Formats: sequence, C-alpha cells, structure tokens
Amino acid sequence: MKKLYLFISFLTLTLCAAAQQEQMYTQFMFNKLAYNPGYAGNFVSPTLTAIYRNQWMGLDGAPKAFSLSYTQPLLNNRVGIGGNISRQSIGINTNLTFEVAYAYRVHLKRGTLGVGLQASMRNIRQNWADGRIIAIDQNDPGIPTDPKSKFVPNFGAGVYYNAYTDRWYAGIALPRIVSNSIDFSEFGNVLSREVQHINAMGGIKFEATDELDVTPQVLLRYAVGAPFDAEMNVSALLRSKFYGGLSYRLGGDTNFAGESVDVALGFQAIDKLFVCFSYDIGLTRLKKHHNGSIEATVRWWFNPPDDVVPVKPARPF
Repeated sequence: MKKLYLFISFLTLTLCAAAQQEQMYTQFMFNKLAYNPGYAGNFVSPTLTAIYRNQWMGLDGAPKAFSLSYTQPLLNNRVGIGGNISRQSIGINTNLTFEVAYAYRVHLKRGTLGVGLQASMRNIRQNWADGRIIAIDQNDPGIPTDPKSKFVPNFGAGVYYNAYTDRWYAGIALPRIVSNSIDFSEFGNVLSREVQHINAMGGIKFEATDELDVTPQVLLRYAVGAPFDAEMNVSALLRSKFYGGLSYRLGGDTNFAGESVDVALGFQAIDKLFVCFSYDIGLTRLKKHHNGSIEATVRWWFNPPDDVVPVKPARPF
C-alpha cells in the first residue's frame, strides 16, 4: 500500500511538473535574472546570487530547487551580461538548466530600459528505476523501467525598466519561447511539451522615514495549462541593512484562500554580503501533508559602491 501511495504521489507530482515546469521562488526580488533576461547588468557591481528552495517539507518527492546566477554591466553600463545554473527536482523528474543572458541597456530620460535575450540548454531526466515506485503491469511497454534523459535547447526574451530615482521598476518576459517536445515515448507520439511562461513584475518604493524604505511589488506568471500565479509582496529595508518581507501567493489550487503566506527576514552581514531566509505557510488542501516551505538566499557583490544595497536597483554611470 505504501508503494502504491508513493506511486500515486510521484504520478501527481510528475503531472504537476508537466503543467508548470518553471520553478517559483518566494524571494523572486533577489532572483530577477531567472525570470527576465532584460535584468542582466542592472547592478553597477558584478553580482553573484545563490538561492535554495525546499518546498512542501516532509512530503516525499516534493519540489527542491537551487539556482546560482551571475550578472554584471559592461561598456559603461550600456550592456549587461548574465548567466544562471539551476537544478529542479520533483518526483522522479530532475531538470538541470544552463542559461546565458545579454541585455542592451537604453538610457532614457527618466530611467534605463534593458532589452534582453537569453539562450538555454536543459537536461531533463526521469528516473523510472527509482525503487519507491512500481508498475502495476511490469510488462506494459508504455511504462519505462530505466532512467530516461534528453537535452532541450531554447531561447527567450524580455524587457526590464528601472527608474533612475530607484523609485520603481517593471518588466515582462517570455523566458522559453519554443514549446519543445520533452516526451520520452518510443512510439513517435508527443504527449509532453515545454510550457510557455509569461512573467511580469513590478514594484514601487516609498520612503516611510529617513531610515525606512517600504516597497510593494508583484510577480505575475502565466503558463499555458496551469493555474495563474501571482506573488504579492511588501518589503521593508531599515537603515539600508535589515530586510523584512511579507508575501501572499495565488495559484496552484482552486482554494479561494490562495496558495501560501510567506515571511522573509534578511540582513546585510558585511558590505559585500547579503543573506535572507523565508518560510512559506501553505493554504491549500495539501497543507495537511507537509510542513511548509523554506528558502535561503545569499548574494555577494564583488565591488559594490557605497550607495548600492540589496533591494535597490543600480544607478547608471
């Protein structure tokens, strides 16, 4: 019975992965390059960001993700480059993705518009030899018994606008334009394809006091065949050092209460290092079967100017 339950769990998680293949992050404001190539080069300093996410803790086969991204401006902030390596696992599926991004930065009267392109290569692996799953019919040719793997190339595009005053930002992107086949069928029919996503984000900063900045921001995600996602966040930065955030996420369930409520706390440990931790409290019917989700972010500036802080977009030269 336990193996049958695990099989159903893996099957459900696999179907979820097929419907929505791109990983979501609670701390999306620190991982914008993963959503929009137009963000490349937005900080004046070369920047390295690592994010780890453990979703639905305690549920076997639940999603786990890791992302490592790098971005820097070039040619007096006229262009930006970036790269991202990410690993996402859910059930018997593991995706390893390599992305490179280039953004041409147009300096307008009141801000900078980054027009970005990205190319990616993804390795998709399904471990059908996992000992926790069994086939009801061992002779069914439609059920693989060995691990399957394939490489899938793709490309994407996006635009990202950042006001010179650091007051607001907005962006929209289509990170994976081609709906490639990700099917492992040996009979020639294609049952699974990559899902196109549209990501839109924006935020505006208010100076509550001389030492406190408050920033409402939102991330909207639409994927064909999947529930609409919306991440609404309000964050605060005290003395350019202490960070706190509260988020509400919609999507993933028909439950009117939404998907989760998320709390984040971070701080600038030293001039070049920022760390942040978050915890998601589930609101869907699945909450009875897991212990919430955690996420950790570490960001390093190689040569940050004195006026650059984690939640502020970079000023141009």
